[in-house]
Amino acid sequence: MSLLHLTETQQDIQRLARAYAQRELVPLAGERDRESRFDRTMVTQMAELGFFGMLVPERYDGLDLDAQSYLLALEEIAVADASAAVLLSVHNSLPTQMLLHFGSEAQRERYLPPMARGELLGAFALSEPEAGSDAAALRCQAVRDGDDWLLSGTKAWVSHGNEAGVILCMARTDTPEMRRGGRGISTFILTPDLPGFHVAKKENKMGLRASPTVQITLDACRVPGDRLLGEEGKGFAYALGSLDHGRLGIAAQAIGIARAALEASARYAAERRQFGRPITEFQAIQFKVADMATRITAARTLLHAAAAAKQRGEKITRFSSMAKLFAAETAMWVTTQAVQVFGGYGYVTDYPVERFFRDAKVTEIYEGTSEIQRIVIARETLSAALADDGSLPD
Repeated sequence: MSLLHLTETQQDIQRLARAYAQRELVPLAGERDRESRFDRTMVTQMAELGFFGMLVPERYDGLDLDAQSYLLALEEIAVADASAAVLLSVHNSLPTQMLLHFGSEAQRERYLPPMARGELLGAFALSEPEAGSDAAALRCQAVRDGDDWLLSGTKAWVSHGNEAGVILCMARTDTPEMRRGGRGISTFILTPDLPGFHVAKKENKMGLRASPTVQITLDACRVPGDRLLGEEGKGFAYALGSLDHGRLGIAAQAIGIARAALEASARYAAERRQFGRPITEFQAIQFKVADMATRITAARTLLHAAAAAKQRGEKITRFSSMAKLFAAETAMWVTTQAVQVFGGYGYVTDYPVERFFRDAKVTEIYEGTSEIQRIVIARETLSAALADDGSLPD
């Protein structure tokens, strides 16, 4: 039973994603994690199912699904393999949405169909080595050179940046002498064939090890003038708007990780015997399971309430941050409890809960740390309260 009222289409999408994930992703998830291996076969399979175009309109070869259908599918993928969920979340939430909402018709026609078909993977390059939470402090510089732009700088923490065919990159188009903060940042459409584009360091990560994270260096990278996305100087606003949607994807991923940990804990506790009986009969274990299930259900309900608001066209900045914050901290708490339920076996790689624990941690960090989410929530809540517009109780 679910608290969510799902349409028949949404149930079909959920079942399709679950069947695929359990059949194809679960058996090799641990192996891919140990080997830090990105699996192109997985891309081909998910492309055939339409998962790379879930939020893209049909005229660009997408499925044109609603936000809730997408999040239901993403949760099922994350239950099986959180690294696979990263790929879908980034691709569907950030580059495709930025192109769809801010790109020219020529840009949409050029990039969205192959992205929706999974022929081109999309990536997002905002952060830099010295610009993480303070993303507006980025230094990557774009200067005009005739009809082209020359981009120079280093982008950090680019998920599957070494596998992507389209990368939405934020760079400064103001001058060092006249910095304008976020208002001096523009967005460019990069492809790896551009002169001066280089994939640099691949990070050796704690979790999500089958999802490559790289640095990208731009050495006077020549970008044609028609690769500027939208208006010059509006790129940072475009990125922040897309992150509102991206944070819903991270929340779904976190919920999937937490659910995987709960399900593994329940199965293990039913089989593990101590003092002559299954440990499911001990109240200490029962209370852990109860709290794990309650937090997961609360996180999912909050997420889908935010998604429904987005579908209605409402501003969701506060609610997407709430959903991301609560789901990420739920994932970290639930996976910690799962390791405890497994005891010593939870600390070794023979069982998957140590992987769930490692994968959960980054959901409290990327696409805005939990601390940043609290700042956003407080700012939006105080603004609504001071405006006295009746929005605060929602």
